[in-house]
Amino acid sequence: MQLVEAVKTQANIDLVQRKLTLNARGNTLYADVWKFGINTALRISDLLEITLQEAQTGQLRVVEGKTGKPRTIKLNEPAMAIVKARSKPGAVYLFEVDSNRAKGKPVSRVAVAKAFKAVGDELGIALGTHSMRKTRGWMMHKAGKSIELICKVLNHSSPAVTMAYIGLTAQDVADTYDQFEL
Repeated sequence: MQLVEAVKTQANIDLVQRKLTLNARGNTLYADVWKFGINTALRISDLLEITLQEAQTGQLRVVEGKTGKPRTIKLNEPAMAIVKARSKPGAVYLFEVDSNRAKGKPVSRVAVAKAFKAVGDELGIALGTHSMRKTRGWMMHKAGKSIELICKVLNHSSPAVTMAYIGLTAQDVADTYDQFEL
């Protein structure tokens, strides 16, 4: 299994989104998956199964495929903007493919992973589909949210799992000695 990273600055989050659109020649599908994913912290397998009808309610009730745990997610403004932009007559899935070959099906996990990897390679970041969840966790941590809250948002079993997951490093710990002088 390839290890992927969180994107750790807002500027790089925005850059990833722009590159995903540029690399897809203006098609916003992958950029929309990215933005929606960092705003909901869903695993890619759960994210791609969201129907347009579910998303339009503004609140998702998901039973995670990996863990079987239920989650309720209130969609924030950026997520709802994506729902609105992707609302097309006849669409079933939020992230549905436009091609005639795959009509009525969500974009594949493999296609999303490939698009993310290409951008990651370009930017020198180990980027994958799990980077969306890691990025949300990291940015919450950076904004001062407690590890316990982040643990709950990501549906992790313990704060120790969350700390390793979001990529807290020895350097992050060492930096606290300069940042907090009493």
